Amino acid sequence: MANIKYYDVILKPVVTEKSMNAMAEKKYTFLVHTDANKAMIKEAVEKMFPGTKVKSVNTMNNEGKNKRRGMTFGKTAATKKAIVQLTEDSKEIEVFAGL
Repeated sequence: MANIKYYDVILKPVVTEKSMNAMAEKKYTFLVHTDANKAMIKEAVEKMFPGTKVKSVNTMNNEGKNKRRGMTFGKTAATKKAIVQLTEDSKEIEVFAGL
């Protein structure tokens, strides 16, 4: 496995209608590094956002889609998404505060 630091694990937040509705239950969705595991994601969230405590992490792997440009075939990049559930006494994540 690659030597991934905690600041390389979380790539960007996912901003969709479904993920915004889940924020009411303190569930936050992020795109993460494809080699990151649940323990690494938990550590990264707790270090990057002080005052947060992670209750659980759910991950899903999305394979790249087949794309075609003329006669050439290719694939888009594979991604990994993580849904992070915070504890009830945890602080909110400020990245999503203004949305």
